[in-house]
Amino acid sequence: MTLRQTLVGITLRGISRVLLRLDIDQLARVPKAGPLILVANHVNFLDVPVVFTRLLPRPVTGFAKIETWDNPFKAFLFSTWDAIPIRRGEADMRAMRAGLDALNAGKILAIAPEGTRSSNGRLAHGHPGVAMLALMSGAPLLPLVYYGHEQFNTHIRRLRRCEFHVRVGEPFHLSANGVKVTREIRQQMADEIMGQLAALLPPEYHGVYADRSASSYLRFSPPAAATL
Repeated sequence: MTLRQTLVGITLRGISRVLLRLDIDQLARVPKAGPLILVANHVNFLDVPVVFTRLLPRPVTGFAKIETWDNPFKAFLFSTWDAIPIRRGEADMRAMRAGLDALNAGKILAIAPEGTRSSNGRLAHGHPGVAMLALMSGAPLLPLVYYGHEQFNTHIRRLRRCEFHVRVGEPFHLSANGVKVTREIRQQMADEIMGQLAALLPPEYHGVYADRSASSYLRFSPPAAATL
């Protein structure tokens, strides 16, 4: 971890403790080593600073729209976090290769399959790119959600702290089960992954995933046997 990452992390953690009532104990469930695809929803600008800075010193990266680097302050922050610029609305293979390289290096790769902020916290349709990365890398996926801070602007105008909740699910792998992986299959996989996010959220945030289909392509590890 670089000095710049350390200083930025300390600063943002301090600011977030002042502005937010943090409920983030479940971040301790994030594995301490090994490649990991961290699949999350995307509510607003608070998501990344709050969570990324608390996953350090684990090496963490993630995708961010390439337009982010047009803003000098955002460019500084996202370059500090070694974020990967991605061109939305197209198959950006350069970004995909960078994501695979990060996983091969044992990093956490954070992905928001919705591809954009919801602002209201309700889930929108996930895009199939997350399925492609999971199949190509073989890395485990870990669902993580945030909620509550969609009310941040209302609270800050009233000089009140806003709640910020984090919930972390169980890791799983993606398996094609021997079928040909078409775009339709990748989309079904992405929808099943998004269903895992919905399962962690209160019902009012389920959005388009209020009705979740059975998980045909997700493979969870069996629970560890109890020791006597």
